[in-house]
Amino acid sequence: MTIDQIINKVKENDPQADTDLLALAYEYAEKAHGSQKRKSGEPYIQHCLHTAFVLAQIKADLNTVIAGILHDVPEDTDRTLEDIQKNFGEEVAFLVEGITKLSKIKYRGVERYRESLRKMFLAMAKDVRVILIKFSDRLHNLRTLDALPKEKRLRIAQETMEIYAPIAGILGVWRLKWQLEDICFKYLYPEEYKKLEYKYEVEKKVERNKYTQKVKNILGQKLQENNITFTIESRFKHLYSIYKKIQQKDRQFDEIYDVFALRVIVPTIQDCYKTLGIIHGLWKPKANRIKDYIAVPKPNGYSSLHTTVFGPENKATEFQIRTPEMHEKSLYGIAAHWHYKQMTGGDAKPGKQPRWIQDLLNIQRDAKDTDDFIQKIKVDVFKNRIFVFSPKGDVFDLPENSTPIDFAYAVHTEIGNKAMAALVNTDIAPLDRALKNGDLVEIVIDKKRKGPNRDWLKFVKSHRAKEKIMQAAKVSRFEQLRRIIPGI
Repeated sequence: MTIDQIINKVKENDPQADTDLLALAYEYAEKAHGSQKRKSGEPYIQHCLHTAFVLAQIKADLNTVIAGILHDVPEDTDRTLEDIQKNFGEEVAFLVEGITKLSKIKYRGVERYRESLRKMFLAMAKDVRVILIKFSDRLHNLRTLDALPKEKRLRIAQETMEIYAPIAGILGVWRLKWQLEDICFKYLYPEEYKKLEYKYEVEKKVERNKYTQKVKNILGQKLQENNITFTIESRFKHLYSIYKKIQQKDRQFDEIYDVFALRVIVPTIQDCYKTLGIIHGLWKPKANRIKDYIAVPKPNGYSSLHTTVFGPENKATEFQIRTPEMHEKSLYGIAAHWHYKQMTGGDAKPGKQPRWIQDLLNIQRDAKDTDDFIQKIKVDVFKNRIFVFSPKGDVFDLPENSTPIDFAYAVHTEIGNKAMAALVNTDIAPLDRALKNGDLVEIVIDKKRKGPNRDWLKFVKSHRAKEKIMQAAKVSRFEQLRRIIPGI
């Protein structure tokens, strides 16, 4: 890896970027690290360059890429954060300090491990770019895992799979999530990885390529006839995703019909919907497999139209239809969002955080201790999210399998406390019913109700609902004691 490759990538993303600063950062880091070597034997500066290149690939802003080059300088050399601030400014120094703090507690022992996770989430809550640097640093470390002892390889792979990959998904940085997961999959489940890789890359490759080319030709002709400019790409699921699907649904590889998808990239949102109509005119759509993430984007900002149809030879074929901006965001997540804002002259404040980070801060505030914090974020933040609607059309994102009570507390504490019944898609539903994506939920309240039912704790899924029910239960017990023992 060379600094010129990074400079070229940054210029490709933003022709106006001051790449002289990148060159200076490289010279500074190279002198600081000197003759240091990694376990693999390569010069240490190579790790810094690889980290920065990954950041440039996901379209991180210039200061983040510079911080990627400098991220190990304060910890591993005699240069200080004050030196970095003096040479590269306050913002770069702030990012380098964030990553340095995360590196100080090594992953040795359960307590230190959990405390370091806590620090990571708090650093991310201050500026999410810190975690993008950490991802990029981790990805290069994973690529060089062979240089480490087996026990350490497995520990790093497990930690990445449990913590880093889910955060990458939440932030929408799918390009990194896929790479992190597939490398870890190779180390954690080597036999399963080899079998799937052979089946996926060798046995089915020629057959798959022929089929996708046939579909591209048919659809491409129709799009041309309708004067729609387009690009059609084949998109194949990464190996760990296929493995998970096989495990979760107890299916064989040949039964997983959405192993590949075709991405259709068109200029405008209007073209997206026109393309969906053309696809459905060519092939019969599969029931319940049409998803409109343009009208209702995912919490991390992902937007696209999805549909699965019975294509040529009656084979189930998935399509994803999106604009170029949506496509960039699907790969690079929050980093692409900032990139587009910068390119279009909008408010490109990279420090602005997604809404779910506020959830992390609330959990951090209410957690009894580090163990409690880690457990709650795994349950509440890392779970898949669903979208449900209020009768007014407001969208609420909740943990998977949330119930009407979780929804009620997401709307307002008093709605939750006084909930009596629920209407889901205009039908009466039990309060413990698991909600699904797109459900319309209305809560019927009883104004005279004193508070929630403690039994709700047995089925609610969200941290907020559990906390509010427990708070109300404490108040209720205190009131009972006051009636029995006056004056307390």
